[in-house]
Amino acid sequence: MRAPTLDLTLLRTLVAIADTGSVTAAAKRLAYTQSTVSMQLQRLETQLALTLHEREGRRIRFTSEGGRLLVHARRLLALNDDAWSDMQARQVTGDLTLGIPEDYASLLPSVFAYFHQLYPAVGLKVICGTSVHLVEQVKAKELDLALVTRQRNSPGGDVIRREPLVWAVGVDRQPLLSDPLPLALYSPGADVFREVAEQALQAAGRNWRVAYTSQSMTGLAPLVTAGLAIVVVTRSMLTPALRPLDESSGLPALPMIELALHRAPHRPSEPARRLGELIREQLAAPTEAL
Repeated sequence: MRAPTLDLTLLRTLVAIADTGSVTAAAKRLAYTQSTVSMQLQRLETQLALTLHEREGRRIRFTSEGGRLLVHARRLLALNDDAWSDMQARQVTGDLTLGIPEDYASLLPSVFAYFHQLYPAVGLKVICGTSVHLVEQVKAKELDLALVTRQRNSPGGDVIRREPLVWAVGVDRQPLLSDPLPLALYSPGADVFREVAEQALQAAGRNWRVAYTSQSMTGLAPLVTAGLAIVVVTRSMLTPALRPLDESSGLPALPMIELALHRAPHRPSEPARRLGELIREQLAAPTEAL
Protein backbone atom coordinates (compact mmCIF):
# COMPACT_ATOMS: atom_id res chain seq x y z
CA MET A 1 0.00 0.00 0.00
CA ARG A 2 1.37 3.40 -1.00
CA ALA A 3 2.25 5.63 1.96
CA PRO A 4 0.30 8.93 2.19
CA THR A 5 2.20 12.00 0.98
CA LEU A 6 2.03 15.41 2.62
CA ASP A 7 1.24 18.27 0.24
CA LEU A 8 4.07 20.83 0.34
CA THR A 9 1.70 23.61 -0.70
CA LEU A 10 -0.44 22.97 2.36
CA LEU A 11 2.64 22.79 4.57
CA ARG A 12 3.89 26.12 3.21
CA THR A 13 0.54 27.65 4.17
CA LEU A 14 0.87 26.17 7.66
CA VAL A 15 4.33 27.72 8.07
CA ALA A 16 3.12 31.10 6.77
CA ILE A 17 0.33 31.14 9.35
CA ALA A 18 2.79 30.25 12.10
CA ASP A 19 5.24 32.95 11.04
CA THR A 20 2.67 35.72 10.67
CA GLY A 21 0.17 34.72 13.36
CA SER A 22 -3.01 35.19 11.34
CA VAL A 23 -4.83 34.06 8.21
CA THR A 24 -4.88 37.63 6.90
CA ALA A 25 -1.12 38.10 7.12
CA ALA A 26 -0.43 34.62 5.75
CA ALA A 27 -2.67 35.33 2.75
CA LYS A 28 -0.72 38.54 2.08
CA ARG A 29 2.62 36.73 2.21
CA LEU A 30 1.47 33.89 -0.06
CA ALA A 31 -0.52 36.08 -2.49
CA TYR A 32 -3.66 34.03 -1.72
CA THR A 33 -7.11 35.07 -0.64
CA GLN A 34 -7.97 34.54 3.02
CA SER A 35 -10.57 31.94 2.08
CA THR A 36 -7.91 29.94 0.21
CA VAL A 37 -5.60 29.95 3.25
CA SER A 38 -8.43 28.86 5.53
CA MET A 39 -9.46 26.07 3.16
CA GLN A 40 -5.88 24.82 2.83
CA LEU A 41 -5.51 24.65 6.59
CA GLN A 42 -8.81 22.78 6.80
CA ARG A 43 -7.69 20.33 4.09
CA LEU A 44 -4.51 19.58 6.02
CA GLU A 45 -6.51 18.88 9.17
CA THR A 46 -8.91 16.66 7.22
CA GLN A 47 -6.10 14.66 5.62
CA LEU A 48 -4.45 14.05 8.98
CA ALA A 49 -7.72 13.70 10.92
CA LEU A 50 -6.28 16.06 13.53
CA THR A 51 -7.09 19.47 14.97
CA LEU A 52 -4.00 21.58 14.28
CA HIS A 53 -5.12 25.03 15.42
CA GLU A 54 -7.42 27.05 17.64
CA ARG A 55 -8.51 30.67 17.27
CA GLU A 56 -7.78 33.29 19.91
CA GLY A 57 -9.58 36.36 18.59
CA ARG A 58 -7.84 37.22 15.33
CA ARG A 59 -4.76 35.20 16.16
CA ILE A 60 -4.09 31.52 15.45
CA ARG A 61 -2.74 29.23 18.17
CA PHE A 62 -1.45 25.81 17.20
CA THR A 63 -2.35 22.71 19.19
CA SER A 64 0.38 20.32 20.30
CA GLU A 65 -0.22 18.27 17.13
CA GLY A 66 0.01 21.43 15.04
CA GLY A 67 3.28 22.39 16.70
CA ARG A 68 4.78 18.97 16.01
CA LEU A 69 3.70 19.09 12.37
CA LEU A 70 5.17 22.58 12.05
CA VAL A 71 8.64 21.22 12.91
CA HIS A 72 8.36 18.61 10.15
CA ALA A 73 6.92 21.16 7.73
CA ARG A 74 9.90 23.49 8.10
CA ARG A 75 12.32 20.63 7.48
CA LEU A 76 10.47 19.37 4.41
CA LEU A 77 10.16 22.83 2.89
CA ALA A 78 13.84 23.55 3.51
CA LEU A 79 14.78 20.32 1.71
CA ASN A 80 12.44 21.16 -1.15
CA ASP A 81 13.81 24.70 -1.49
CA ASP A 82 17.39 23.46 -1.36
CA ALA A 83 16.71 20.92 -4.10
CA TRP A 84 14.97 23.53 -6.26
CA SER A 85 17.76 26.02 -5.72
CA ASP A 86 20.42 23.47 -6.63
CA MET A 87 18.67 22.55 -9.87
CA GLN A 88 17.85 26.11 -10.91
CA ALA A 89 21.26 27.55 -10.06
CA ARG A 90 22.79 25.59 -12.91
CA GLN A 91 20.32 26.94 -15.45
CA VAL A 92 19.94 30.69 -14.81
CA THR A 93 22.92 33.05 -15.00
CA GLY A 94 23.56 36.65 -15.99
CA ASP A 95 23.24 40.19 -14.68
CA LEU A 96 20.06 42.04 -13.81
CA THR A 97 19.31 45.65 -12.83
CA LEU A 98 16.13 46.59 -10.96
CA GLY A 99 14.98 50.12 -10.21
CA ILE A 100 12.71 50.95 -7.24
CA PRO A 101 11.83 54.10 -5.30
CA GLU A 102 13.54 54.13 -1.92
CA ASP A 103 10.15 54.02 -0.20
CA TYR A 104 9.29 50.65 -1.75
CA ALA A 105 12.54 48.92 -0.80
CA SER A 106 10.90 47.61 2.38
CA LEU A 107 8.41 45.63 0.28
CA LEU A 108 11.03 43.43 -1.33
CA PRO A 109 13.57 41.97 1.18
CA SER A 110 11.94 38.54 1.08
CA VAL A 111 11.88 38.65 -2.73
CA PHE A 112 15.58 39.50 -2.90
CA ALA A 113 16.49 36.79 -0.40
CA TYR A 114 14.44 34.11 -2.15
CA PHE A 115 15.67 35.16 -5.61
CA HIS A 116 19.29 34.89 -4.45
CA GLN A 117 18.54 31.50 -2.92
CA LEU A 118 17.05 30.23 -6.18
CA TYR A 119 19.51 31.88 -8.58
CA PRO A 120 22.84 32.53 -6.83
CA ALA A 121 24.63 32.84 -10.18
CA VAL A 122 22.59 35.93 -11.14
CA GLY A 123 24.19 39.30 -10.34
CA LEU A 124 21.35 41.53 -9.09
CA LYS A 125 21.89 45.29 -8.93
CA VAL A 126 19.24 47.54 -7.35
CA ILE A 127 19.05 51.26 -8.11
CA CYS A 128 16.82 53.66 -6.16
CA GLY A 129 15.29 56.78 -7.69
CA THR A 130 12.01 58.58 -8.25
CA SER A 131 9.27 56.74 -10.11
CA VAL A 132 9.35 59.26 -12.95
CA HIS A 133 13.09 58.92 -13.47
CA LEU A 134 13.06 55.13 -13.19
CA VAL A 135 10.45 54.81 -15.94
CA GLU A 136 12.66 56.94 -18.19
CA GLN A 137 15.64 54.69 -17.40
CA VAL A 138 13.67 51.57 -18.31
CA LYS A 139 12.63 53.11 -21.64
CA ALA A 140 16.28 53.98 -22.29
CA LYS A 141 17.24 50.33 -21.57
CA GLU A 142 19.37 51.42 -18.62
CA LEU A 143 17.29 49.17 -16.34
CA ASP A 144 15.84 45.72 -16.97
CA LEU A 145 12.91 46.23 -14.59
CA ALA A 146 11.43 49.01 -12.47
CA LEU A 147 8.75 48.77 -9.79
CA VAL A 148 7.19 52.23 -9.53
CA THR A 149 4.10 54.21 -8.65
CA ARG A 150 2.11 54.53 -11.85
CA GLN A 151 2.22 58.16 -12.95
CA ARG A 152 -0.56 59.99 -14.75
CA ASN A 153 1.81 61.37 -17.36
CA SER A 154 3.63 58.05 -17.91
CA PRO A 155 1.16 55.16 -17.98
CA GLY A 156 2.13 51.65 -18.93
CA GLY A 157 3.71 48.75 -17.16
CA ASP A 158 1.89 45.84 -15.58
CA VAL A 159 -0.19 46.81 -12.55
CA ILE A 160 1.00 44.60 -9.68
CA ARG A 161 -0.93 46.04 -6.78
CA ARG A 162 -3.37 48.78 -5.81
CA GLU A 163 -3.06 50.53 -2.46
CA PRO A 164 -5.03 53.26 -0.73
CA LEU A 165 -3.30 56.52 0.10
CA VAL A 166 -3.73 57.86 3.64
CA TRP A 167 -2.93 61.03 5.55
CA ALA A 168 -0.47 60.30 8.37
CA VAL A 169 1.05 62.10 11.35
CA GLY A 170 3.56 61.23 14.05
CA VAL A 171 2.37 58.54 16.45
CA ASP A 172 3.12 60.74 19.48
CA ARG A 173 2.83 64.24 18.03
CA GLN A 174 0.76 65.89 15.34
CA PRO A 175 0.13 69.43 14.10
CA LEU A 176 -3.19 71.21 14.38
CA LEU A 177 -5.50 70.10 11.58
CA SER A 178 -6.64 73.64 10.84
CA ASP A 179 -5.94 75.72 7.73
CA PRO A 180 -3.42 76.27 6.43
CA LEU A 181 -2.50 72.59 6.85
CA PRO A 182 1.27 72.02 7.16
CA LEU A 183 2.26 69.35 4.63
CA ALA A 184 5.41 67.32 4.09
CA LEU A 185 5.36 66.54 0.37
CA TYR A 186 7.53 64.93 -2.24
CA SER A 187 9.48 67.36 -4.39
CA PRO A 188 7.57 68.57 -7.47
CA GLY A 189 7.62 65.90 -10.15
CA ALA A 190 9.04 63.23 -7.84
CA ASP A 191 5.82 61.24 -7.54
CA VAL A 192 2.06 61.38 -8.00
CA PHE A 193 1.47 61.56 -4.22
CA ARG A 194 1.93 65.34 -4.14
CA GLU A 195 -0.40 65.96 -7.08
CA VAL A 196 -3.11 63.74 -5.59
CA ALA A 197 -2.89 65.39 -2.15
CA GLU A 198 -3.09 68.93 -3.52
CA GLN A 199 -6.02 68.09 -5.81
CA ALA A 200 -7.95 66.47 -2.94
CA LEU A 201 -7.45 69.49 -0.67
CA GLN A 202 -8.34 71.94 -3.42
CA ALA A 203 -11.55 70.04 -4.19
CA ALA A 204 -12.45 70.09 -0.49
CA GLY A 205 -11.84 73.83 -0.23
CA ARG A 206 -8.96 73.44 2.23
CA ASN A 207 -5.86 75.65 2.41
CA TRP A 208 -2.37 74.27 2.98
CA ARG A 209 1.26 75.24 3.06
CA VAL A 210 4.28 73.14 2.09
CA ALA A 211 6.35 72.83 5.25
CA TYR A 212 8.94 70.41 3.88
CA THR A 213 9.85 68.66 0.63
CA SER A 214 12.06 65.69 -0.17
CA GLN A 215 12.59 63.08 -2.86
CA SER A 216 11.72 60.25 -0.44
CA MET A 217 9.97 59.41 2.81
CA THR A 218 13.33 59.16 4.53
CA GLY A 219 13.67 62.91 4.18
CA LEU A 220 10.06 63.68 5.13
CA ALA A 221 9.79 61.42 8.19
CA PRO A 222 11.72 63.52 10.76
CA LEU A 223 9.44 66.54 10.37
CA VAL A 224 6.32 64.38 10.47
CA THR A 225 7.33 62.37 13.56
CA ALA A 226 8.23 65.65 15.29
CA GLY A 227 4.59 66.69 14.90
CA LEU A 228 5.27 69.55 12.49
CA ALA A 229 3.58 68.28 9.32
CA ILE A 230 1.14 65.86 7.72
CA VAL A 231 2.29 63.41 5.05
CA VAL A 232 0.61 61.27 2.40
CA VAL A 233 1.71 57.61 2.25
CA THR A 234 0.42 54.21 1.21
CA ARG A 235 -0.60 51.86 4.01
CA SER A 236 2.43 49.65 3.32
CA MET A 237 4.69 52.68 3.93
CA LEU A 238 3.35 53.26 7.44
CA THR A 239 5.96 52.68 10.14
CA PRO A 240 5.55 52.33 13.93
CA ALA A 241 6.42 56.05 14.13
CA LEU A 242 3.46 57.06 11.92
CA ARG A 243 -0.28 57.02 12.60
CA PRO A 244 -2.90 57.16 9.83
CA LEU A 245 -5.71 59.71 10.14
CA ASP A 246 -9.29 58.55 9.62
CA GLU A 247 -12.35 60.44 8.39
CA SER A 248 -12.84 62.05 11.81
CA SER A 249 -9.82 64.24 11.03
CA GLY A 250 -11.90 66.19 8.54
CA LEU A 251 -9.34 65.68 5.78
CA PRO A 252 -10.62 64.60 2.36
CA ALA A 253 -10.48 60.97 1.27
CA LEU A 254 -7.59 60.01 -0.98
CA PRO A 255 -7.71 57.66 -4.00
CA MET A 256 -5.93 54.39 -4.63
CA ILE A 257 -2.55 54.37 -6.34
CA GLU A 258 -1.15 51.62 -8.55
CA LEU A 259 2.22 49.92 -8.31
CA ALA A 260 3.38 48.96 -11.80
CA LEU A 261 6.22 46.81 -13.05
CA HIS A 262 7.93 48.25 -16.14
CA ARG A 263 10.16 46.16 -18.38
CA ALA A 264 12.80 47.35 -20.83
CA PRO A 265 11.56 47.46 -24.45
CA HIS A 266 13.16 44.21 -25.57
CA ARG A 267 12.63 40.55 -24.89
CA PRO A 268 13.32 40.12 -21.16
CA SER A 269 16.25 38.03 -20.10
CA GLU A 270 15.56 34.88 -18.13
CA PRO A 271 16.72 36.49 -14.85
CA ALA A 272 14.46 39.50 -15.50
CA ARG A 273 11.48 37.30 -16.29
CA ARG A 274 11.91 35.23 -13.14
CA LEU A 275 12.43 38.23 -10.85
CA GLY A 276 9.33 39.84 -12.34
CA GLU A 277 7.33 36.71 -11.55
CA LEU A 278 8.56 36.69 -7.95
CA ILE A 279 7.69 40.37 -7.48
CA ARG A 280 4.18 39.78 -8.82
CA GLU A 281 3.67 36.76 -6.54
CA GLN A 282 4.89 38.69 -3.49
CA LEU A 283 2.97 41.93 -4.01
CA ALA A 284 -0.22 40.88 -5.77
CA ALA A 285 -2.03 39.72 -2.62
CA PRO A 286 -5.41 41.47 -2.29
CA THR A 287 -6.12 43.65 0.73
CA GLU A 288 -8.98 42.14 2.72
CA ALA A 289 -10.44 42.62 6.13
CA LEU A 290 -10.25 39.63 8.47
